Parts: sequence; structure tokens; C-alpha cells
Amino acid sequence: MSALISLLLSTVAVLVAAYILPGVHVSGFLTALVVAVIFGIINAFIFPLLLILTLPINILTLGLFTFVIMALLVLGVSAIVPGFQVDGFWWAMAFALVLAIINSFVHAIE
Repeated sequence: MSALISLLLSTVAVLVAAYILPGVHVSGFLTALVVAVIFGIINAFIFPLLLILTLPINILTLGLFTFVIMALLVLGVSAIVPGFQVDGFWWAMAFALVLAIINSFVHAIE
């Protein structure tokens, strides 16, 4: 049951982030649910691998390259999911930051 609640909270976080940022467009609740599921899967499997592969540049930039990785993953999700559109790299980075802030706030309450 906790996984279902977490998924619904992530879906609401995607909707809120898309509502806040004018460069991110989500066509509806079902699209936001699909975005939350795919983004969760990508964060669980691909993101750690990318962090390990880019460790030298991440150390060189004091961890700021992690934001670039997150923005590229958001752009990847927008390419996969129909109905989810991000207008550019900077909007993807802003979406990733807002989504991370909302998720950390929600999971701190949970």
C-alpha cells in the first residue's frame, strides 16, 4: 500500500511541477502517472549507472553535473511519453529541481 501512495504522491508532484513551470506540459493525470512510473524506473536503474560513469566530471564540478544528468533524463522521459513535453534543456533542469524539492518535502512528511 505504501508503494501505491508513493506513486500517487509522485504523480501529484509531476502535476504540480508542470503547473508551476510554463515550459513543461502534461496533458492529464494519466500522463503524469506514466511519467512518474517511468521516471521512477529510470531513477532506480539508469541514474546510478550514469552517476558512476560520469564520476570524474562529477567530482570535478563538485556534483553540479548531476543536475545535467537529471535534465537529460527528463528530456529522455519527454521523448518516451506522449503528452509530456518539455520545451528545452533549461526547462528540463528546472523540472528536475522542482520535482526533487517537492518529492523530498512530501517524503519528509510521509
